[in-house]
Amino acid sequence: MTSAAPAASPAAAPVTAEELAAAFPHVLAAPKTDAPIASLCWRARFNARSFPDRLLLTRGCGVPGERWRKHPWLTLPDGSPDPRIQVSILPTRVCDLVWRDRTGTPHPGDTIVADLDMSEANLPTGSLLQAGTAVLRVSDVFNDGCVKWKVRYGRAAKDWIVAEGHPPLRLRGVLCSIEQSGVVRLSDRLRKL
Repeated sequence: MTSAAPAASPAAAPVTAEELAAAFPHVLAAPKTDAPIASLCWRARFNARSFPDRLLLTRGCGVPGERWRKHPWLTLPDGSPDPRIQVSILPTRVCDLVWRDRTGTPHPGDTIVADLDMSEANLPTGSLLQAGTAVLRVSDVFNDGCVKWKVRYGRAAKDWIVAEGHPPLRLRGVLCSIEQSGVVRLSDRLRKL
């Protein structure tokens, strides 16, 4: 069974710096743990997304069938995919803020969107997260919002991620390796261990 992408009212204009500033306290007030999962995303190839109600997460293959194994954007010295980027998690409050045109603009593509405080203070590098029966380890790779993020959601959304004082807040979310294989379902909650 596949769930639909999260719905919201479409809006043509990207989020503004003023809107981001106004929403900042709400974004920072996300739960510290026991976070509801808003969506799961599976990406078989570039610019392709589906929204299943469950995903298998494996240590060796990441999300089986996803592009991480074949086309990772970060590799180890031997050319193999870097396991620190197997899973990406985006805060729900940030997703809702920047992804306005949900019919004309692609979903950010993060494996999990969850209502969780992903700051370094709450999730230091190495922290473990329970995602269904899988366990994820927060990596040291900073997700700074790639060029696609800027193109899709606007300059203000990109600048906000890397603004002075903002990188430790990890507003673009966290990247994780899979510590323990398992299944995460849309009905599960993301919990710190």
